[in-house]
Amino acid sequence: DARVLEGVRHLGFSHTRPIHSAVIPRALAGHDLIACAETGTGKTVAFVVPMLQRLLTAPPAAGGSRVLVLAPTRELAVQIEDQVQGLTYHTTVSSVAVFGGVPMDQQEFALRAGVDIVVATPGRLMDHMRHESVDYSGLEILVLDEADRMLDMGFWPDVQRILSALPAKRQTLLFSATMPAEVLKLTQDFLHDPKYVQVGRRGGPAQTISHNVQSVAAGEKTQWLARWLRDEATGPVLIFCRTKIGAEKLAGRLSGMGIRAASLHADRTQQQRM
Repeated sequence: DARVLEGVRHLGFSHTRPIHSAVIPRALAGHDLIACAETGTGKTVAFVVPMLQRLLTAPPAAGGSRVLVLAPTRELAVQIEDQVQGLTYHTTVSSVAVFGGVPMDQQEFALRAGVDIVVATPGRLMDHMRHESVDYSGLEILVLDEADRMLDMGFWPDVQRILSALPAKRQTLLFSATMPAEVLKLTQDFLHDPKYVQVGRRGGPAQTISHNVQSVAAGEKTQWLARWLRDEATGPVLIFCRTKIGAEKLAGRLSGMGIRAASLHADRTQQQRM
């Protein structure tokens, strides 16, 4: 659809990546799909483009939301919904991100109104299910993103409860950076004759990432990091620390050196995260 292509161009894509070439034709054909792809390969666009094509060209079968995307974390849900917003910019397709840490009122209003695409974390969606504010009767497509992480984080019981409330006749697309045996075993219950797609290598770092190791004495790390950020960093930098307190202290020290820095950890409120 020309409106989808305009959204693709709006996001800056000029050609397909391997994950797009592998997933989009199979998804457009209506197949269930298991896709194993490294993080950062562009898989969000790979599943959003065919779902939009279907929403724009096929009339809804019933009321309620037509697409449900489940993601393991709030940040990923927001990231996916941002891409959905970009790709739907030239259409009338509606969407909402449903996640914890923020009031339920606006989410509930959107769900009851029957937005086309719901991007949700399992826990918060279960909360809305208990309030009976979700209408799955017309659901056509289910996407499970980062299924391995949902399993690792203990969300699978909630995922199974959600799946049991969905129409049996639907298209299901499952994406995972790794494909452990537990995930494959669980998929047998809710995927119908799925096509399997493997993009890139099994395991190991993404091919788009280069590694460099720098040995620095413990007492010199912050100074070394500040110099590196000033002299060599060419864009936003993500720094992992061992503890929440360590992240807080490092962000404070960098800020004191005139470097714009903020800490992100489990003690941050959702508003601070945003």
